[in-house]
Amino acid sequence: MFAVTILGNNSAIPTLDRHPTAQVVTCNEQLLLVDCGEGTQLQIAQYRIRRSKLRYIFISHLHGDHYFGLIGLLNTLSLMGRTDPISVYAPPELEQIIQLQLDCSGTVLKFELSFVPLQPGYSGIILEDKDLTVSCFPTQHRITCFGFSFEMQKRKRKLIPEQARAYEIPAAYFSRLQDGADYQRKDGTLVKNDWVTLPPPPGKRYVYCADTLYDVNLLPVLKDADLMYHETTYLHDLQQRAAERFHSTSVQAASLAAAAAVKRLLIGHFSSKYTELQPFLDESRPVFGNTEIAEEGVTYII
Repeated sequence: MFAVTILGNNSAIPTLDRHPTAQVVTCNEQLLLVDCGEGTQLQIAQYRIRRSKLRYIFISHLHGDHYFGLIGLLNTLSLMGRTDPISVYAPPELEQIIQLQLDCSGTVLKFELSFVPLQPGYSGIILEDKDLTVSCFPTQHRITCFGFSFEMQKRKRKLIPEQARAYEIPAAYFSRLQDGADYQRKDGTLVKNDWVTLPPPPGKRYVYCADTLYDVNLLPVLKDADLMYHETTYLHDLQQRAAERFHSTSVQAASLAAAAAVKRLLIGHFSSKYTELQPFLDESRPVFGNTEIAEEGVTYII
């Protein structure tokens, strides 16, 4: 299971039916929270997200609509008796902000909370856990900001059963072959793993582009992604305003998706000035046909 559930798709000011940015990436049995705008814990409750499976939190940048919900969520988890640790990947200043809030309220969390600082300009792998690899990359925004790439690896090799039987390998050993092991026959002959298996198929990849200007320098990171999320704060008639505020438009996000040859595009982070979102699709789809609105409460399979 590899999917993303949208908890919030709005930008800075929440509306009655749209919330600031937050998403949950599901990788098999574990959950990863991406940004945590105001009200995220209420959205988690509404959509019945299993909080006990939450292990990692990724905060793209320190504008409030991307992290103001974090202290409330952490406090609730502690009040509910959580003891499993949580790791937060974020710009380094966030640790001071959260610790100040805890200190001022005399709060001691019942679980270990660790921070992994993302230094300005850094690009590379930040987490490898089970079948998942997470990387970060800088985006162009008014303050230090990161996007995240989530890649679910298929680590088991593909067995060629007829080939394995031809080498007289017992079926009980097949799972070890899929894990990459060689096999030594009773006569001492060593059967190399790549004689009886094929490399694992390519992993699936979800790329989350946080707040950013239209930036062709992101193309190598986005290239061939199975699913890409990109902000579209404004419709294209406000591209000048978007540039001034270091945001992107519908057409720009779609153009980047097309240039990167991604398979699907999700658009979100809509300005609260818009009450209807259909115009974003009307502008995006002529440029990149496989575009969808990142709808709150919807889970997108990657």
